Amino acid sequence: MDPAEERRDRKRQHEYFNLLGNVADSQYGIPRRCPCGGRIIDEVRVKEEYDTLPGKRFFTCINYEADGFHYRQPWMIGVQEEMERQRKCVVEAEQVIKWVSNLNKQIKSVGVKRLTLLLDNLTSDVYNLTVQVADLEKVCFE
Repeated sequence: MDPAEERRDRKRQHEYFNLLGNVADSQYGIPRRCPCGGRIIDEVRVKEEYDTLPGKRFFTCINYEADGFHYRQPWMIGVQEEMERQRKCVVEAEQVIKWVSNLNKQIKSVGVKRLTLLLDNLTSDVYNLTVQVADLEKVCFE
C-alpha cells in the first residue's frame, strides 16, 4: 500500500472514531436532532412473537441505521436524564435565590449601620449646637 494512501486511510479511521465517540457522548437527555441532521421521532416497538417488552418507546432518528451514527435511545432513559438535568437547574436556581436574599440582607445591614452612624453624628452635632446656644444665652443675658 502506498504510504500516502495509508496515511489517508488512517486519517479517515481517526475521523470515524472521533465521530463515533462524539455521537456516543452526545446521547444525554431527550435528543433534539440526530448528528446526521435527521429529525427525532417517537417510535413505539410493535409486538413481535418473542418480544418481552411490547410497546417499548424510543427516541429514534428518522434515518436510523444500526451503524452507531444515529440515535435510537429508550424513551424512559431519555426522560430520566432530562429530569435529572432539570432538577440540577432547579437546585442551581434555588442557590442563586438564596444568595441574592443573603446579599440583600447584607446590603440592608450595611445601610442600617451607615444610617445609624450618620444619626449618631447628627445627634452629637445637635447636642453641640444646644450647648453653644446655652453658652450664647448666658453671655447675652448677663
